[in-house]
Amino acid sequence: MPHDSRLDAYPEALLEEAKVRIQEFGLIHVPTVYIGGGTPSLLGPAGMGRLLSGLGKLWNQGIKAPCEITVEANPESAGEAFLKTCRDKGVTRLSLGIQTFHGPSRSEVHRVGDGALLQERLRLVRAIFGTDFSGDLITGLPLQDERILLQDLKQLLAYEPGHVSLYALTLEPGTPLASQAMLKGTGLPDPDRADALWIAGRDTLEQQGYGQYEVSNFSRPGMEALHNIRYWRMENWLGLGPGASATIIDNAAGRGRRFTVSPDVDAYISWSKGLPQGAGEGLLIEDLDRLTLIKETFLMGFRYRKGPDAGLFRQRFGLDMETCIPHTLTRWRNQGLLESDPLTLTKEGLLFLDAFLEAAFRELENRQPRLWRAL
Repeated sequence: MPHDSRLDAYPEALLEEAKVRIQEFGLIHVPTVYIGGGTPSLLGPAGMGRLLSGLGKLWNQGIKAPCEITVEANPESAGEAFLKTCRDKGVTRLSLGIQTFHGPSRSEVHRVGDGALLQERLRLVRAIFGTDFSGDLITGLPLQDERILLQDLKQLLAYEPGHVSLYALTLEPGTPLASQAMLKGTGLPDPDRADALWIAGRDTLEQQGYGQYEVSNFSRPGMEALHNIRYWRMENWLGLGPGASATIIDNAAGRGRRFTVSPDVDAYISWSKGLPQGAGEGLLIEDLDRLTLIKETFLMGFRYRKGPDAGLFRQRFGLDMETCIPHTLTRWRNQGLLESDPLTLTKEGLLFLDAFLEAAFRELENRQPRLWRAL
């Protein structure tokens, strides 16, 4: 594969944007950092080293340093030098995209590397990061059955990751796999079988001491992903890089703004160098009204096993969740799928999250005029 010269310029472009946004938003503390949303390991040891060193300089210039720095990595591009660079430059947590060890399933979803490579990289990660890493697995893959999934889990857990993400396969429209799924013989399990596979994986993880603290995330006690918890609690976050977004909420007003960077990589790099940037100039700004923010708070918060933060919700919106969707909460509570203290879906309730949110949004929209009059 030919080298993409933009990878050489990308770390400096990110650092330039970081400086601009820190000043623009008046940041004095960055609680967590997550370097992902693609394949950061393609930067290689040198590129990642420059990025992490540059971020380290920001912490030395009056910005309170984060307590957690996570880097996503694909096994095929996360060699020993890359992993050691991450650890030496302050990364506290690695997220490794395993997906599956099963060769035929990997081939069907066009994943590079085989089981032997995955085992080698896991040995390196375990040696360099200890248990401070997460392994991603996917259920519902082509040619996958329960035996294969449980074998995947057994192989991953042998390296004692502190965290495991277990995702159900999602077919995105327009992707090669989605097109293949229209044809017979792809080996994809039917929906009921796919659901049963995920549940079998969940149950196995819990039996091995990994608590489910979010729909797709499991961890040993105290090893939850702090960065992701900020999303699920709908706290402020700042995204850097093409296509990334930031969400800044005004708690007093119950409203917010979303700032999205243009996805044009070339324009983004030009902007960082002070060159004419065209589509890369500035940020796309979207105002988030009270209704939108409440919906997003439910959308993110009910994924989390602790549920939305009731105190933060009341502070932002001047309302209790029980006031916003009383009938939905009563129905789900009566079905044994919702707990009250804290207000959260049960383990089985999480399996029906989409149905719960659909009912909650419908009731919220119907009650909206009365809710705003009460404020």
